Amino acid sequence: MSDQAALPPDPAVEKIFQGVKFSVERRRVLTRDGGTATREVVIHPGAVVVLPIRDDGRIVMIRNRRFAVGETLWELCAGTLEPDEDPAKTAARELVEETGYRASQIEALTTFYTSPGICDERMHAFVATGLSEVGQQLEATEQIEVELLTRSEVMALVRSGEIRDGKTIATLLYYEAFGTS
Repeated sequence: MSDQAALPPDPAVEKIFQGVKFSVERRRVLTRDGGTATREVVIHPGAVVVLPIRDDGRIVMIRNRRFAVGETLWELCAGTLEPDEDPAKTAARELVEETGYRASQIEALTTFYTSPGICDERMHAFVATGLSEVGQQLEATEQIEVELLTRSEVMALVRSGEIRDGKTIATLLYYEAFGTS
């Protein structure tokens, strides 16, 4: 749930769009000199990203057709939180839906804002292990292919710029640097 959702209505906030998965608000904000300015903010329920690691060490990556950018991107599986849904539950659901793998263990990795200049979306990153294949359960609009890559292959794709998805880069590099707690 967004931190903003718990606050009472603010007269300086105007909802200008309500979509299925997010809304947009126009907000009046104070400037350094005491004046005001107007900003639009995307209000998002939050999301998860999952780093699935098979017992053989390979990483379950996806090739995901992203209509917003008109490209198929290398990504880790991810998805939006349902109302009041625990992020770990979302991670388990999205892992099965997008990759066709179920995990016996899902461990929290880190949490970060995806684009805080325009959006309040908070991304919860997880590592999934103890994977067993159960088959993808894609939504009708999803075009996702699963690829199994070694850690060195994945890091080479990050380094070369072939992986351009921010949540995927952040999660992979965080895990590479710090592992899990």
